[in-house]
Amino acid sequence: MNNKVQMVLHSILEKFKTGDVPKAIAYAMFPVVGIPSDKWSSMNKMIMFLSGTIDARGIRQWNKVGRSVKPGSNAIYILVPYFVKGKRRIEDDENEILKGFLAKPVFRVEDTEGEPLEYDKLIPLPELPLLEKAKEWGITVSTISPCRKFRGVYVSDVKEIVIASPEEMVFFHELSHAAYELCIGKLKPGQRWDQEITAELSAQALCHLIGKAMDKALGNTYRYIEGYAAEAGIKPITACLQVIHDVETILNFILDKEVNRHVERSIKRAA
Repeated sequence: MNNKVQMVLHSILEKFKTGDVPKAIAYAMFPVVGIPSDKWSSMNKMIMFLSGTIDARGIRQWNKVGRSVKPGSNAIYILVPYFVKGKRRIEDDENEILKGFLAKPVFRVEDTEGEPLEYDKLIPLPELPLLEKAKEWGITVSTISPCRKFRGVYVSDVKEIVIASPEEMVFFHELSHAAYELCIGKLKPGQRWDQEITAELSAQALCHLIGKAMDKALGNTYRYIEGYAAEAGIKPITACLQVIHDVETILNFILDKEVNRHVERSIKRAA
């Protein structure tokens, strides 16, 4: 086996001893904005995060976006498949045969300088209602630049909510995911229809309960629920009824005394 490939694999095994791998795997599942590592394998993304960065590229890729690698910077290595030409016995056609893996050098964004990157244009963290709840639960809330792929995500393994929109509805959706874990049970991997519909219904209800009615977003909420209900092969109303108990549990858990607190604030402002 190639010495550099052995080095990469050995470094991953070492990280298991320190407990860093689960956190890196969680970050590797983050939807990210259009950068080369979007198309990398989960293992290579994990290698990148274990190296302490959210973005790593080859020298030419950095040059293409107006950045250069700082002198003296050390590369990190990802694994890329190595193919050779072969022949099929029956059709006698040329095809590619996987022979193994090579270690390809890439450099962290922290080791480059030059033009600013698109994802540097973060949205500021707005003054969101119930933000204190997330902090109370030990959950970090951060932002990234607006992204077509997603508007928000809750990564349970690292207790972090990341939003790409200033809308309360987006934050409430992810806060509801966090509340589900705290008061109902561990979230299952992937975007499961029941978990997504539960979070969306909870978010819409939260908007109304704290005086942030999102009537204009009702159509989006319905389409969101309709899409996930279709995946489950059931009608939207049936899907909602199946998760309504979990929604009630989440709302009670999140709000506790928050509703009365916001009502009192509204009365004072109106007086």
